[in-house]
Amino acid sequence: MNLQKNIDTDISLFKEFYNKISGSPIQFSLKPYMTILKRIRKINLRKSDNIDLKKRSEDLKKKALEGEPLDNLLESAFSIVIEAFRRLKKIELYDVQILSGIALHRGKLIQMQTGEGKTFAAVLPAYLNGLTGKGVHIITANDYLAKRDSLWMKEIFDLLGLSSAYISEGMGYKKRHSSYNADITYLSANEAGFDFLKDNIAKDISNTVQRPFNYVIVDEADFILIDEARVPLVIAGKREEPEIDHRRISGIVKGLDPDDYKTDENERNINVTETGINKVESILKCGNLFNKENKLIFSALNTMLHSEKLLHKNIDYIVIGNKIELIDEFTGRIAENRKWPHGIQNAIEAKEGLSINPEGKVLASITIQHFLKLYPKLCGMTATAISAAEEFRSIYGVKVVVIPPNRPSIRIDEDDVIFSGKKDKFYSIVKEIEKTTHTGRPVLVGTGSVEESEQLSEMLKKSGITCNVLNAKNHEAEAEIIKKAGMLNSVTISTNMAGRGTDIVLGGPDKRSRDKIVSLGGLYVIGTNRHESVRIDDQLRGRAGRQGDPGSTRFFISLEDDLMSRYGLSSLYSRRSLNTDKSNQIKDPLVQKDIIHYQKVIEGENFEIRKTLWKYSNLVEEQRKIINRFRNSVLKSDKELTFLAENTPGMYKKYNSLYGKELINHIERDLTLFFIDSYWAEYLEQITDIKEGIHLHRYGGKSPISEFQQRITRTFNDINEKIGSEIIETFKRVKISSDGIDMVKEGLRGPSSTWTYLINDNPFSTMGISLIGERNMGMAAGAGFLAVIYSPLIFLVFIIKKIVAKFREQKP
Repeated sequence: MNLQKNIDTDISLFKEFYNKISGSPIQFSLKPYMTILKRIRKINLRKSDNIDLKKRSEDLKKKALEGEPLDNLLESAFSIVIEAFRRLKKIELYDVQILSGIALHRGKLIQMQTGEGKTFAAVLPAYLNGLTGKGVHIITANDYLAKRDSLWMKEIFDLLGLSSAYISEGMGYKKRHSSYNADITYLSANEAGFDFLKDNIAKDISNTVQRPFNYVIVDEADFILIDEARVPLVIAGKREEPEIDHRRISGIVKGLDPDDYKTDENERNINVTETGINKVESILKCGNLFNKENKLIFSALNTMLHSEKLLHKNIDYIVIGNKIELIDEFTGRIAENRKWPHGIQNAIEAKEGLSINPEGKVLASITIQHFLKLYPKLCGMTATAISAAEEFRSIYGVKVVVIPPNRPSIRIDEDDVIFSGKKDKFYSIVKEIEKTTHTGRPVLVGTGSVEESEQLSEMLKKSGITCNVLNAKNHEAEAEIIKKAGMLNSVTISTNMAGRGTDIVLGGPDKRSRDKIVSLGGLYVIGTNRHESVRIDDQLRGRAGRQGDPGSTRFFISLEDDLMSRYGLSSLYSRRSLNTDKSNQIKDPLVQKDIIHYQKVIEGENFEIRKTLWKYSNLVEEQRKIINRFRNSVLKSDKELTFLAENTPGMYKKYNSLYGKELINHIERDLTLFFIDSYWAEYLEQITDIKEGIHLHRYGGKSPISEFQQRITRTFNDINEKIGSEIIETFKRVKISSDGIDMVKEGLRGPSSTWTYLINDNPFSTMGISLIGERNMGMAAGAGFLAVIYSPLIFLVFIIKKIVAKFREQKP
């Protein structure tokens, strides 16, 4: 049993380690901020009335607009906000919240424990940076939190003379445009990113909503900047889809025998065997499945196989009505508007017997990671940052600052309870909940999937225990469910707690209930799985022990859990005689040590994969920036365009004399924007094709990333030349009148409709699309991109596992 004391004790080992490293990504010392804090605390505005506070704020804003450095205004600005909180919210900001505000203003990523008031701390730097009039964005995990926090803090900003607003899905153009022009805007990362993409395919500047980015504060920073970072946001338009009978392919795959396919030991990749290929060829009567004319069939077959065997209902997705909804593996919530790429979404729809929705043609795309790096000044806050500090620094260039809790944590983190099988694990969890709820102590259970949460809920019902279930099927009620999780006699089951953004208050508003729960030991948190990321486990633990409250946590795990089986731990111990008790609980201390060790190894492996993916996506991102600068110079410039005048001087003079410079400039602008958009969309498709086969260069002794860079550079240069050529040829070809060009009649109109969605591009959950049949590897090069690029690393981990297993077998 390990008693978690205050943060200095809790992270002493991290301090010792990082102090030895030059340029540590973690800052433990708060001395640079303590001096500023003392000066702020000396400013007493209690005797000032509201008019005086507003006047002080107006003076600060005037200085900021005149170019006074914000650091010079920090102490006065923070003291005004502190007084506004005292006056309007009856809240005294803690020293740790003020220290957090200073660090956020300095562009740091703060680690601040759950329940310490990050929402309030963010108001301090938001107000200070909002004085410039350039805009501050506070990015949250979802629309609910954006609206809640904006309305919650609005009276603070109103009193101090700054405008504030929020943005949510479905909000119209006028309201959205107005919200972006506010001094402080609360919104989700998805909404901000989608609006950025929409602005970058707008045909007229009057249809854009965002202004130049300035300063962003990212709440739930590890969730957004790491877990969600690689999710591509997409704008798609209608296109002709190839004729593929998804339902027939689904029926064929459902009829395959186990000998017709094989999966790897981690169940991330699945391959059609020779037997399976022969069977499919016989059913379809299509001849050799690897012939060029069967390319679409072969691709659809393997995608369907992956979807049928590796993606599971109520774990990876749920069905609501006639629609597939993906489940976010980190939060257990519905991943709003998210789809799987490369035909997987259609395959799942066919698998579940739903109508098939076309993917559409991607017109523009950007990952949340690259989008947030567009802000000149980025900072963030989270309760779990230390373990990802190097990633924050290497990808975003931000340093983690550790903020101690206002009150020392007295939460007790118990050792894991480990079982050989899931059945014994769940039986013990139910017994533990029965024993705990008998006293009235509240229990929060974090599960790994919707399926697990419902299974546990049914078991508790049979035992006569009522519980609230928070998962992807009822995510809209999450705030109310979480609010009740700290009440007497409550049992709450949740599929993970990342990005929830709502505190669990012991007893709610009832002080007598609170005192009773405190005497019982506070909130008891039970985890039913260890996650691939230590951060996610820590987020669950952090729900107990808020603001110095008592609490305890414990994980109940089994060797049959996904983490254990996926990485070979279950097979590692299958040949060993383990010391167990009557309930099949494993008493071998080496098992606990191995689980913790492998969890860290896996986390490091996933970080290396993300870094490699970053290198690939960064190359494309640099090209996107080039094309966007070009496009914006055309869209937003008041200057006359000169390309046609320089390249078609005769025709340009002719039409110029007939219709005037303004009309010809308008025509040139429309043509340029059209061909930039159409060729960029074509380029994105080509990039996908290049990615699909790039890993094969490794077998030829070449560097895949070098080859990737060379190929996309050539492709990008080609589209630049094509854009210029198409503008010239089209200008020569089309009919021009006093009304300009009829773009629709000339076939120069973009998609009649567009829609936005996110691509589930997580290589750690759906990475295994290795479509390589035994007879012909080259045909299926594509879908193995993510898997095979990292094959040396994965292979090395695999070999290490085997060596360790062999060593333990031989160990007396």
